[in-house]
Amino acid sequence: MKKIALLGATGSIGTSTVDVATAYPNLFRIISLTFHSNSEKGASLIEQLKPQYVGVGSEQIKQELMERFPEVEFGVGEAGLIKAATLEQVDVVLTAVTGSVGLNPTMAAIEAGKDIALANKETLVMAGQWVMDAAKKNNVSILPVDSEHSAIFQCLEGQKEGNLKELVITASGGSFRDLTREELKSVTLEQALNHPNWSMGKKITIDSSTMMNKGLEVIEAHWLFGTDYDKIKVVLHKESIVHSMIVLKDGAYLAQLGPSDMREPIQYALTYPNRLPIQNEKSFDLTQIGQLNFGLMDFDRFPMLALAFYVGKKGGAYPTVYNAANEIAANAFIDGEISYSQIEEFVQKAVENYSETNEVTFNEVIAIDKQTRTIVERWIKEEGRL
Repeated sequence: MKKIALLGATGSIGTSTVDVATAYPNLFRIISLTFHSNSEKGASLIEQLKPQYVGVGSEQIKQELMERFPEVEFGVGEAGLIKAATLEQVDVVLTAVTGSVGLNPTMAAIEAGKDIALANKETLVMAGQWVMDAAKKNNVSILPVDSEHSAIFQCLEGQKEGNLKELVITASGGSFRDLTREELKSVTLEQALNHPNWSMGKKITIDSSTMMNKGLEVIEAHWLFGTDYDKIKVVLHKESIVHSMIVLKDGAYLAQLGPSDMREPIQYALTYPNRLPIQNEKSFDLTQIGQLNFGLMDFDRFPMLALAFYVGKKGGAYPTVYNAANEIAANAFIDGEISYSQIEEFVQKAVENYSETNEVTFNEVIAIDKQTRTIVERWIKEEGRL
């Protein structure tokens, strides 16, 4: 029985994780979970899973649920996330929250000796050096849940060190992959949320359309697999059938293929190195798909991806600034405070305005993250438009 802490239980990854865990009740039990504000779905999960501990986003939600579930212990905010992730009984923490909120509870779990199934890119983007060092120090495994990183992880299995030539991350191109930069100026939120291949939350769908999500994945891959940025490539693959690839020194390509179903990488992270059948698996037949297409990534068309390689190579807190500015700007677009094209403008401006002369510490990275958010929020108030 593997006991799981599920951070971000009501999101799309959380929902798929519940499906995986409940399909094998003799192997998995979710003993703690967290969610931010979806109290209706959260209450349903508490009834279904009967966790020992639940972290929520506000005191109001906590009070409401305490009355309904007096047998459950509740916590609020970051303290609630950390408590859920560090319960003594927990074996593995599946970090499925979105954004920088995932960093501190993930670090706390690592320091408590818990293995991590990571679906929160921002943890490694913000503080990859410190997170990976802590994992090594505490003999903790960090297993990727993102479909792209899981694909690379699976392809690297059994390879000798030194065999790798490069990683190839595939990208669908998002909602606006066929639009020119001029056409992007008038796009709406509804259009941006219409992803051609995946069903995801609002923020990650917006990030997919700007290619910010792929930029975060590039930085995450650098830390997960210890690969130089010059050996990480991104290719356009509209079908999202090949989840990612590796290229070996002799020119051999190894690819991981499958349907657009997040249960597969989630389940593999929870069962590694073993495999189990996916319950009610999606139909998948390459003969019905017919053909797969790949194309060069246009960095002029997707400047957020080019910027990811820039901040990644710069290191320090540059990726932190990149991520923090985007979180504020993307959510401002979702809230109708800025136009779509302004997301990129504010992220680029934040990176251009940041300078670093000395090596930063983990605590300084946290402070820089907060400072960047404050600055970008001010810019949005001064320059934002509907």
